[in-house]
Amino acid sequence: MNAPVFTGTWGSCHIQGIAVDRKHGFLYYSFTTMLVKAKLDGTVIGSVDGLVGHLGCIAFCEADGCVYGSLEYKNDAIGKGILHKTQSELSFSDAFYLVRFDVEKIDRFHIPAENSDIMTAVYLKEVADDYHGTGLDTDGKTVAHRYGCSGIDGVTFGPIPGQSEADGMYLYVAYGIYADINRRDNDRQILLCYDPGMWKDYAAPLNQKAMHHKGPIAPLHKYFVYTGNTTYGVQNLEYDRFTKAFYMAVYKGKKPCFPNYALFAVDAGVPAKRERIDESDELVEVLTLTTDGQYDEASGVYGWQFPFGATGLYSFGDGRWLISHPEKRPDGQCAHLYPYRWDKSTPFGPMIPIAELKDRDC
Repeated sequence: MNAPVFTGTWGSCHIQGIAVDRKHGFLYYSFTTMLVKAKLDGTVIGSVDGLVGHLGCIAFCEADGCVYGSLEYKNDAIGKGILHKTQSELSFSDAFYLVRFDVEKIDRFHIPAENSDIMTAVYLKEVADDYHGTGLDTDGKTVAHRYGCSGIDGVTFGPIPGQSEADGMYLYVAYGIYADINRRDNDRQILLCYDPGMWKDYAAPLNQKAMHHKGPIAPLHKYFVYTGNTTYGVQNLEYDRFTKAFYMAVYKGKKPCFPNYALFAVDAGVPAKRERIDESDELVEVLTLTTDGQYDEASGVYGWQFPFGATGLYSFGDGRWLISHPEKRPDGQCAHLYPYRWDKSTPFGPMIPIAELKDRDC
């Protein structure tokens, strides 16, 4: 087995996501407060940093050559932890964004993310509304955060479920969901679907001392996926052309009535269904899990207990995958990126040689 790609060590914040530009042979890593650009052999080229929010999962857009990601600013334990680790004295209101990096301009280290067109942001009102909303626990008492929304993390590009990729590729962002065994309205993953064309209408550079609220009133679609509660929701979201499915890597939940899988897959070939949520009688768009993997008869949920992917999951669209194995060293957080092949039962089989990662026609 060939050696995996090493990301290098990057401070006290762990890796959040990975993306690949196959045409030009570049890798991108999100390390919570920075974006790192490297060659496929791991040679680092540069970085964009200075963020005091949580830069999560990232995705490369083949249409415009940019990297997109989720960025959130919160005054909860996660947000306060980031401020502590970055030794920042900034204070801010809770805010949630999709961001785009013009990665062609990353040619050196420590490029400021703020007040520059290298990173532009679109504000997500839908997320803010749910984060500041309320729900009910199992005793009927009002609790904070509608649907248990803790913000956003997973990001990918994919088609509208039930439609072909030729009909358009859309930008998806997944909710974070707080772990709470004493409520039922947090048993679904939530995926918001946006038209990437919104960037021309709303995007603007971000000033962390005076953050803008430019963004759409609502997403094109708001999808619900029944999986059982997880710890902080979808960490990494990845659409795979090979199996025509959206993969959701999570930190496992704690409710004993669910199998608490670490990985789920949504069938992108099945259109959304309009169904009512039992807890609120709300009519929503519901997506269907694939029937690959392990089946839990008690809950009706399919998934896998695959231990990696929550810190980086990338599909090449032909059965090949690149998956992050995070590591904490005395000199900082890092990861090794291992190559895998799809095997629906495991769901990833023997690792493949690192030399196969780059497209043969590049």
